[in-house]
Amino acid sequence: MVIVIQCADKVGLVATIAGLLQGQNLNIVSMREHVDAIQNRFFARIEISKPVDANTLENQLKAALPEDAQVIVNPNPVKRIIVLATKEYHCLSDILIRNHFNTLGAEVLCVIANHATLQDICQRFDMPFHLISHEGITKEAFEAELDQLMQQYQVDYIVLAKFMRILSPSLVEKYPLKIINIHHSFLPAFIGANPYRQAYERGVKLIGATAHFVTNQLDEGPIIAQQIIPVNHSFTSKDMVKAGKEIETSVLANALQLVFDDKVLVYQNKTVVFE
Repeated sequence: MVIVIQCADKVGLVATIAGLLQGQNLNIVSMREHVDAIQNRFFARIEISKPVDANTLENQLKAALPEDAQVIVNPNPVKRIIVLATKEYHCLSDILIRNHFNTLGAEVLCVIANHATLQDICQRFDMPFHLISHEGITKEAFEAELDQLMQQYQVDYIVLAKFMRILSPSLVEKYPLKIINIHHSFLPAFIGANPYRQAYERGVKLIGATAHFVTNQLDEGPIIAQQIIPVNHSFTSKDMVKAGKEIETSVLANALQLVFDDKVLVYQNKTVVFE
């Protein structure tokens, strides 16, 4: 069972938490903590030995901690997710394979795409596939249909597996810190469209990928995971795209595992990641 805490820092927080858990005969299996001295912010992820009533424990911890404490007690480690995609298969196929073999740490409820390209691979994994075309309708109408469909599922997270549409602020606000995107550059470099072309034209010697939470600032949400690989003058923009797909798949898989394991805490557009 996992407990995630963030609050204002003060002397004695660890002792307070440990004492409260000890009083209920709960053994701490592991505890990771971090203090942001500049923001005076305390972060912790705790694993305890046995399940308890989540609401009761949350209320007890909140009463013992500073007033602004955010406490999540999550007895269910399997998150429920929806995947949004367009045409590119590499990230989606990796998610579907992990889901099929129960190594994803989450349950994929369905895939929603704005093109039919990936329907076949979803059918191969017996995954429900929904096509919502953006063509011939307004963005507002497209997102209204998308949101209506997503609301039919009780989801913990929405994963943008190369979903090549920019979501409107009104839709993003409905799912705060619940939408995870994979961006094909080492942010904050090369924000927006065609980052590999931008990297090629700039003559960079490293390219990368970034998994982040989606906010209303394009490609500037809290970063979960990043990775880079070297490139050189011999790489064309197509070579960079090919190499980049490998990184994108790896970074997204790593980020999802961290999030699904409740190892990512967000504060003021930054993350604390207990890897």
